[in-house]
Amino acid sequence: MVVEHRVEQRVEKREAVTQSQLEDVKTQNSDLQAQSVSPPAELSVRLVNGTTSCSGTVEVFYRGEWSAVCSGWWSMRDVMVVCRELHCGDAVAVNQEALVEEGRRGVAIKSCRGHESTITECGFREGGPGYCDGRNYHYVICSDLQAQSVSPPAELSVRLVNGTTSCSGTVEVFYRGEWLGLCPGWWGMKEAKVVCGELDCGNFVDVSRGPLVEDGRTIYVSCSLYGDESIGQCYKDEGSKNCNGGYYHHVTCSESVRLVGGAGLCSGRVEVKSNQSWASVCEADFDRQDAEVVCRDLGCGAPAALQGGLYGEGKGQTWDKEFQCKGNESLLLDCDTSDRENNTCLPGNAVGLTCSEPDDVRLVGGDSRCAGGVERYDQGEWRTVGTLSDVKDIAAVVCRHLGCGSTVSVPPGNPARGFEASCSGSESSLRECPRSYDRSPGLTVICSESVRLVDGAGLCSGRVEVKSNQSWASVCEADFDRQDAEVVCGELGCGAPAALQGGLYGEGEGQTWDKEFQCKGKESLLLDCDTSDRENNICLPGNAVGLTCSEPDDVRLVGGGSRCAGGVERYDQGEWRTVGSDWDQRDVAAVVCRQLGCGSAVSVLPGNTTGAHGVVCDGTESALRECVITFDRHSGLTVICSSVQPDISLTDSMGGVSRGHQGPEVFRGYSFTITCSTQPQYPGGSFLLTFTCSNRTQTQPAVNHSAAFLFPAADDSHQGNYRCVYDNYGFSHNFSSESELLSLTITASPLPAFIIRHVVVLLILLTAITTSYLYYKPTRRQKRVNRVSSVDLYVNAMEMVSLSSRAEAGPGEERAAQGTE
Repeated sequence: MVVEHRVEQRVEKREAVTQSQLEDVKTQNSDLQAQSVSPPAELSVRLVNGTTSCSGTVEVFYRGEWSAVCSGWWSMRDVMVVCRELHCGDAVAVNQEALVEEGRRGVAIKSCRGHESTITECGFREGGPGYCDGRNYHYVICSDLQAQSVSPPAELSVRLVNGTTSCSGTVEVFYRGEWLGLCPGWWGMKEAKVVCGELDCGNFVDVSRGPLVEDGRTIYVSCSLYGDESIGQCYKDEGSKNCNGGYYHHVTCSESVRLVGGAGLCSGRVEVKSNQSWASVCEADFDRQDAEVVCRDLGCGAPAALQGGLYGEGKGQTWDKEFQCKGNESLLLDCDTSDRENNTCLPGNAVGLTCSEPDDVRLVGGDSRCAGGVERYDQGEWRTVGTLSDVKDIAAVVCRHLGCGSTVSVPPGNPARGFEASCSGSESSLRECPRSYDRSPGLTVICSESVRLVDGAGLCSGRVEVKSNQSWASVCEADFDRQDAEVVCGELGCGAPAALQGGLYGEGEGQTWDKEFQCKGKESLLLDCDTSDRENNICLPGNAVGLTCSEPDDVRLVGGGSRCAGGVERYDQGEWRTVGSDWDQRDVAAVVCRQLGCGSAVSVLPGNTTGAHGVVCDGTESALRECVITFDRHSGLTVICSSVQPDISLTDSMGGVSRGHQGPEVFRGYSFTITCSTQPQYPGGSFLLTFTCSNRTQTQPAVNHSAAFLFPAADDSHQGNYRCVYDNYGFSHNFSSESELLSLTITASPLPAFIIRHVVVLLILLTAITTSYLYYKPTRRQKRVNRVSSVDLYVNAMEMVSLSSRAEAGPGEERAAQGTE
């Protein structure tokens, strides 16, 4: 295997070596090559046939002779040890080629970790050093401290120093002639992915922080994209106010394996590094034991899926070895390999791997593994996770990471302060979120266990998915009714179902649930419901059921005489508790008014002076439970919300209203009523009905929160736009809100409909006469009866025609006809 790094990124350490040390190095290497009288130490190392004393073929002194090193895994970590043992500076490159003499024996040495001082410390493969066929040799190039280069590193190049491998260590950036550390502010996966990619390492594995050995100058770097740029393209700020030079960022990247094209850090197409490029691996050469090692190497959990073509095909070469891991190795580099029997890999067989998320997040102190205080395993210990923002997003990531369902609630967290995290909500695991070591109140999260709502606008809306065999499956609309929806909304801590429809929140990408729910609506959990096998196991596109639940009834305003004004209280742990805030009060008020359906916040006043739970909102949340709730005590909060937008509607009692292309239409001469109404927020008030085509307005008091405006007979002067304006006064505030416009068109009675009605009446008359003729016997008495019956039917039919004519003529014309009579 070939691993190589650019020389210009490793020359900077040369300046740290004194001239006397250089002389010692020169003498030592010369003595080695001159072969002194005393034999070399067992398992000592040398480089021969190179262009300098710090380059050449690696040989190990074993059992009285110099032997090459067996072919197989050899990486920059091994080269680092060789260069360190020979005092030759940094590792630069390693190549593997055929021996000049075929059949020469080699020594089988186990791969090094990179931190060892000598090859001897690396250990040997099972059975001791032994011999191998020695068909290949390893040619190593070290930076050679004696060859002092004068060319400086490229501006804004990056390096990792003081790590255990060439792909781990403290991040430094070369800026204006010197290497600078990074500020101790927000740093996460985005920035770490940039570093790993720029150094041609594999996947980002972890990022941590610790104190600098020596305080020094730092530079602030923030990457706004998702790990696709270089450090030179990221935002930089020398001497930022966040930079105190007291900490460093330590990044760990995988060295020789990566997952490409997946959704997160733990899924993608398997690629290994070969000859300075990345090669995909054929499915036939990779089994579950190999997958276990790769998942562990990348800091992920156990393998969950292994399949050829799962994440597409690689564009480059295909790895020409077959892995033979035992499954307990820490790194893929530690596994044995063998030559492939068949050197072809058919399309669709580039192996894709999905690992489970790492077991580095847990919820403690709750009733289940899906509820409790958030902790993350970091630098050898479990640490509390806290935040002052992004509560909903962090909770969503935690629930997703743990394989739980949707967020049910985020109650007040651990009063102990934890390091602060910040998530966007789309991350697969918590380690993908940036974090700072600022101390914030701990976070408590309660997730559902077997059902979740996906791709919705908040906690109470989305596509319904249930857990099936450790994966999530969407539910077909035909297998889910309102009673099932009531159980789901209740389990997720939401209110009653408001909307239930297939395709409302898109289609799921995975499998479809193969059962039909039969809930009664009273169950606490969806798992408590009975199920039955589906009659048809096919769910057509657009039928993945989407559900919108109303917000929970866990917030109220008390003491104000209205449901939309008063002191804020939240139902928590079986009792109503006062809510307060000393900052972001208007944001808190906006969320409260939104959750209660009370319009926008008009004012925020000091509330109950007794201590209340602290709340921090950013103002965009759908409900108060999405905000940060702490155990800090604050004074209570009183909120006054505005009145909501009133409704305007059109009705009639004579059938004279129809729906036209431009909106509602009223037939000329017919009566109609415009009704203004509003939700029951404040008592009293009045409605003003405005008409845009004139200065004419009408005002009526609000009775039961509505008012009706009657128009006896429609004429052309009534055509135009109408609007309801609701006015009220309370809590020392004037409230006023307007409805949407109602556009009304006046039209004549449709003549075709008049004709059709008369034709129908005549057909009824004809049918009646024909029926009477056929069914009555032609006796004299019966004929007499038939004639009477026919006359009665005729009279009745004519009366129907007369009534229909009067109805079509309209109220005005009908009165005129009566006067003529």
